Amino acid sequence: MNRKERICAYISSKEYIPLTADELAAVLCVPADARDELNAILDELCGENRIYITKKRRYMPYESERDTVTGKLVCNAKGYFGFVGVSGKDDVFVKGDDMNGALSGDEVVVRLIGKAHNGHDEGRVIRIVSRGNSVVVGEFYSFGGGYCYLRPDNRRLYTKIKVEADGTLIGKRAAVEITEYTDKEVFGRVIMLLGDTVSAKSYVEGIILEHNIKQEFDEETVIESKKIRDRITKKAAAGRTDLRDKLIFTIDGDHAKDFDDAVSLEMLDNGNYLLGVHIADVTHFVTEDSALDNEAFERGTSVYLADRVIPMLPEKLSNGVCSLNPDKDRLTLSAITEIDKNGTVVSYSIEKTIIHSKARMTYNNVTKILEGDKELREEYAFLVPTLEKMHELSDILEKMRNARGAIDFDFPETSVLVDKKGEPIEIVGDERSISNKIIEEFMLTANETIAEYAYWSELPFVYRTHEPPSSDKIEAFNKFISHFGLTIKGKIDSDNPIHPKALQNIMDAVKGTPEERMVASTMLHSLMKAEYKSENLGHFGLSAKYYCHFTSPIRRYPDLIIHRILKEFIDGNFDEKRAAHYTRIAELAAQHSSETEVNAEYAERDVDDLMKTIYMSAFIGAEFKAVIANTTSFGMFAELENSVEGLIRMENMNGDYFEYDEKTSSLIGKRTGKIYRIGDEINVVLMKTDIALRQIDFVLSEDATDGMFRKFKPKAIAEKKGRRTSGRRKFVKRKKRNGR
Repeated sequence: MNRKERICAYISSKEYIPLTADELAAVLCVPADARDELNAILDELCGENRIYITKKRRYMPYESERDTVTGKLVCNAKGYFGFVGVSGKDDVFVKGDDMNGALSGDEVVVRLIGKAHNGHDEGRVIRIVSRGNSVVVGEFYSFGGGYCYLRPDNRRLYTKIKVEADGTLIGKRAAVEITEYTDKEVFGRVIMLLGDTVSAKSYVEGIILEHNIKQEFDEETVIESKKIRDRITKKAAAGRTDLRDKLIFTIDGDHAKDFDDAVSLEMLDNGNYLLGVHIADVTHFVTEDSALDNEAFERGTSVYLADRVIPMLPEKLSNGVCSLNPDKDRLTLSAITEIDKNGTVVSYSIEKTIIHSKARMTYNNVTKILEGDKELREEYAFLVPTLEKMHELSDILEKMRNARGAIDFDFPETSVLVDKKGEPIEIVGDERSISNKIIEEFMLTANETIAEYAYWSELPFVYRTHEPPSSDKIEAFNKFISHFGLTIKGKIDSDNPIHPKALQNIMDAVKGTPEERMVASTMLHSLMKAEYKSENLGHFGLSAKYYCHFTSPIRRYPDLIIHRILKEFIDGNFDEKRAAHYTRIAELAAQHSSETEVNAEYAERDVDDLMKTIYMSAFIGAEFKAVIANTTSFGMFAELENSVEGLIRMENMNGDYFEYDEKTSSLIGKRTGKIYRIGDEINVVLMKTDIALRQIDFVLSEDATDGMFRKFKPKAIAEKKGRRTSGRRKFVKRKKRNGR
């Protein structure tokens, strides 16, 4: 047995007690000149997953997978803790002291150690499988000993990056590539200086870099896209069902340029509806294993940021030949469903088709038409009867879905509008209008129909799954809503799982109230995350047995791969060899697309938080009405009616000494007995903003003094007049990912 095996055997023995490297050296009588060799052996054994280091720097044997889970650690931006996402299971809660050197984004092995107060399993990181941060963006804030220190913009990264440089970098923003992790420090090198610290664009570019989101297409991909002809040839149209004479049209946002879905509706003699959902046949142009296909797979999804869209496919395809533009022949894959008066799909067909869109309609105009706008009804007289029947059918489908228990998260959402320079000018409410609901119901119907067809045809496939929440998470949610006098009725445990209808009843109860947004948000966090899977596990939120994403192949890779599988099956080219091939591809696409979707969501959320922080920086010292969104041991979070959320720190609550009561999730004044609870309406004053950290601080109006705001006056980035902070509703619709 060599030295390495003897050391491993000793650490794994029953007699062994956890020791540090120095203690091991003493016990094993390692001479001073052999310490480097011992450290190298210990590092090697850790790398081989045979031992691991505890948070107190003691070495332990890695015994088995029992009571451990592996997943990606995502730290919280508002407190030193995080969650490890485990596919198909609830996230595992990890306290800051139990991260053992892991950073947000790392893949880690966590040993389960009990239950946290929030209903999650609690764990301790025992091993870092792989690091998740190759590039970190931030600002250099100090210098010493030949090194500058970078403070990350990403509030989830509780570390600083040490870069060998002179002091001229202080105050500058940069993207830094991590080159080395040690026990106590993280080292990196500058790969890009990002310019002025007061530039909104600089911060957005940093977020994009940090999330490894690719903006430019590879040269090979661009060349391949340029070779694609915009005109549909007779050869391409051959063998397809010709629907060019049908009344088919698109309904999208005012500023949309990529139209990947069109709709049609006819009434049958038996009184049933014949709904056509016609989706751009992207796979005709993006062939398997081409440069376009490989890059689409790598990107996984289009990314929708406040100031730009980063597309999955080049503009030549997304806005050109694949877009269902009006008065153009276009290749499509159509789901044609016969639906009865109860909203039940009684028959369907899936066909390769060619269409010729008769109109490019907008949500805004369709809504106005259905609400009786005389001028528009005259202009689009040829569409009005069909639109009215579509409205009728969408109501039937919505009622059917609600009756079976689907959860409708129709709570107020907001968007940040930016100017031509990419700086925020307004926060507006996103309205879910009549026309939005029509398209949503039609797309849901098509997605369910396609998934059911694939399941019973036993095709290798990419399903959109949403598993039921654990009873622990629902118990924690039930405790939260008790602050508003609400409760989920009935016993809920592993033997009596919750039905989505019970959660929809809660949403109905808070609709239109000040607490609607926070209840909906907390409910969402109590549910499992929807994922892509190669097996059908159903969709809890929609109360659907079968579900997939079929309707957006221009901007989501799972939809694209589904089209490819369906077309081969329809053409009769699906033998055992191809089935085996697509089984492997579906598994890869499901896993990778779930990862890219999460990454895109974090980038979108970070940019929204950034823009809201920049926007609010112009209002330091202004007073607002707010609702308490959450309470903690260090203060409480207040949410304005425009969805902006900020922290009221305990040290700035001067009216009393407040203590946090975990049982009631409230702050209680020791002297006055004053109580602050979740859902309470309060008046706050904006005290300060930190754009780099995307943090907003409020104080209670009664605690505000003129002097406390002077040192926090905003920099030039936020000095804009005439900004509106009201949460007033204004119709703004930008095409976004359907998270269901």
